[in-house]
Amino acid sequence: MKKFNIGVVGAGQFSKCFIPLFQSHPFAGEISIADIIPERRQKYQTLFGLKNGYGSFDEMLELADVDAIAIFTQRHLHGEQVIKALRAGKHVYCAVPMALDEEDIFTIIEEVKRTRLIYMTGETSYYYPDTVLCRDRFRSGLFGDFVYGEAQYLHDMSHGFYNSFKHSGGADWKQVAGIPPMLYPTHSVSMILSVTGARATHVSCFGYRDNHADGIFREDGNLWNNPFSNESALMRTSDGGMMRLNEFRRTGGSGVYMGMFGTNASFEENDIAAVWKTIGGQTENLTEDLKFKDEGIHVDMSDPSQTVKRDFNSSLARAHHAYRLPHSYRKMPNGHSGSHQFLTDDFMKALRTGELPPNHAWRAADYMLPGIAAHKSALKDGEMMKIADSGAIPADWGVLDPDSFVACDY
Repeated sequence: MKKFNIGVVGAGQFSKCFIPLFQSHPFAGEISIADIIPERRQKYQTLFGLKNGYGSFDEMLELADVDAIAIFTQRHLHGEQVIKALRAGKHVYCAVPMALDEEDIFTIIEEVKRTRLIYMTGETSYYYPDTVLCRDRFRSGLFGDFVYGEAQYLHDMSHGFYNSFKHSGGADWKQVAGIPPMLYPTHSVSMILSVTGARATHVSCFGYRDNHADGIFREDGNLWNNPFSNESALMRTSDGGMMRLNEFRRTGGSGVYMGMFGTNASFEENDIAAVWKTIGGQTENLTEDLKFKDEGIHVDMSDPSQTVKRDFNSSLARAHHAYRLPHSYRKMPNGHSGSHQFLTDDFMKALRTGELPPNHAWRAADYMLPGIAAHKSALKDGEMMKIADSGAIPADWGVLDPDSFVACDY
């Protein structure tokens, strides 16, 4: 059986979670690391026993014997790096977002079509237990027709973002920390669209002009001249429904929440409970289905500096399809609401089969294009904008169903 060598780009907090999962996957071969800061690169080589380290992304592409590149770099670098990797003949796993402008997004799609290489976006919300539960119930017809969905990615800057941007951005970290919230929309967008399979077609969005003393969100304070710390959008979807998305970076309390309303049933959640209601008046408390069996680490939720630990230390919930994971992942570390293991497994299965992973290039575009249009709308005080269409996947390229994958050596 062929094993795939993986080159990880970026020795940061996020890649630290995924390197052990790549190492433990039955379809993975040798893992390498690239980082422009020698101390970080050497630390990861020692920590994970990695034989090969490279001084840059370009050096890895030129010298490393890798089949695939896993990109965990700063958000605004993804588009260019993905395109380079595909043109170098490498499969690509990339943390979100896919890219920050339409030109790069459509270039990635064209390169995937041309090369037939696997591209996958690492969208964690796709495997949040609430999203999984709603997707299962929608596919079974319990919701009925989709009417309305809402998703909220509420992530105050104090919830780990200051430290994260300082770590990755260096002295000019504020320049990248001021990224428009709707240019990082995929956590909320995917929660709804990954359930229904539709795409967003039109958007009207408003922004909240920030006045915080840190000066991050200002016209002259960041690479995008972005004044908005919070953006809220209402969108039309291709199945005739509607969805509302909130991307907030200044808000009391952080979390990722969703709600879905169909003609037959609805789902709503918050920090306290998750509830299912039907047209016949039946109510079901689903809170226990979404609760993690073991958080894996003590977190003092009264301390904002500690709450981010939960993001990188969560196990599985009852709603997750744990049966489909490789045996080697049992008792392995996980994170972001149990998503890390599923995402790594999706990518490796796609490499093995040659089929598109669920979060392939076209779906990655569907998660990102609504945000690009939404920010343009916010800059024009809510003007209605048409959202670009990612197009259809090639008719001869199947999409992998990771749940039904079977291999005797798995």
